[in-house]
Amino acid sequence: MSVCSSSSSSSSGGYLGSAKAWIVHGIVAGITIGAAIGARAYLGRSRKFRSRVVGIIPARFASSRFQGKPLVEILGKPMIQRTWERAKMATTLDCVVVATDDAKIAQCCKGFGADVVMTSESCRNGTERCNEALQKLEKKYDIVVNIQGDEPLIEPEIIDGIVKALQAAPDAVFSTAVTSLKPEDAFDPNRVKCVVDNHGYAIYFSRGLIPFNKSGKVNLQYPYLLHLGIQSFDSKFLSIYPELQSTPLQLEEDLEQLKVLEHGYKMKVIKVDHEAHGVDVPGDVEKIESFMKERNLS
Repeated sequence: MSVCSSSSSSSSGGYLGSAKAWIVHGIVAGITIGAAIGARAYLGRSRKFRSRVVGIIPARFASSRFQGKPLVEILGKPMIQRTWERAKMATTLDCVVVATDDAKIAQCCKGFGADVVMTSESCRNGTERCNEALQKLEKKYDIVVNIQGDEPLIEPEIIDGIVKALQAAPDAVFSTAVTSLKPEDAFDPNRVKCVVDNHGYAIYFSRGLIPFNKSGKVNLQYPYLLHLGIQSFDSKFLSIYPELQSTPLQLEEDLEQLKVLEHGYKMKVIKVDHEAHGVDVPGDVEKIESFMKERNLS
């Protein structure tokens, strides 16, 4: 098994000349002493809080909506390679690996230099795949970043943002990112929406439009939020996540992050400026390529 040691060197893949400006919301500097002590006692942390970070890109070939998605080419490169190249540029990650159960994906990733961890076919979702990969790594990590392989234009600053948010919130076990929702995506069930509280913690995620007003129409004045696929976990919480029972809201919406909320855990959310979205269905490939051509991205 190949295990990487560092992701500090820059990738040879093309990257946006300058990443979009992003705004972190709700990273509370003055966390109460009681909450901090309680969280550290529960999580058993060392002197330097959540300092060791690994990025894991879960990838599977079989998909009901888009079979073989990680290997689809985006302007001449496999999508999984573009995602890996972006992840390698994040300054907070000590290591980046691809976790897969498919030999074709593993061979492709090793071909462009990625470290690969083979996982079982029984993983029910990307989070469980990340947990299995984490257990197989030789080094120990405090934070695991689940980087969706279908986000070929993810900015490394977003990865760094969610890592820093989790490091700054000892009462949270999970962090993720949102961006502004475009009106045309309001009723698309593949675009997951999110609502947060005044302190930057997640309240709910839905495939439907939330909040939903009584007119049944999109309020163009309301700042709806679109959930981005990237998320980070406290590694000790990740190890117990597969053992948590599935929950009614999780099953109804088919959103794994709802299981975290329904079991009473806290999730930190940052808001970022992110124009491109992920590839969910085959039609999204053309959209991503057009986006890249318009901006002269290679």
